[in-house]
Amino acid sequence: MAQGACQVLRERGRRVPEDTAVVGFDDSGVALACRPRLTTVRQPVEEMAAEMARLLDEHIHGARTGATAVVFEPELVVRESA
Repeated sequence: MAQGACQVLRERGRRVPEDTAVVGFDDSGVALACRPRLTTVRQPVEEMAAEMARLLDEHIHGARTGATAVVFEPELVVRESA
């Protein structure tokens, strides 16, 4: 979405980040391929998956019966687009 926003802004004569800052979410490879490179929010996907597997295992084996809330800290990756 952010890459598309950058493209539309360029087509409309706007400069990123001089006229409009753009920030993406998920820090995929597209963030580095985009020009300018996108500032993004990175989520700890591997940590999230490992915790999900651990909680699922506990649930399957009866060690956990209710819902569990886990908060993961995102990271702001600042690049040229903001």
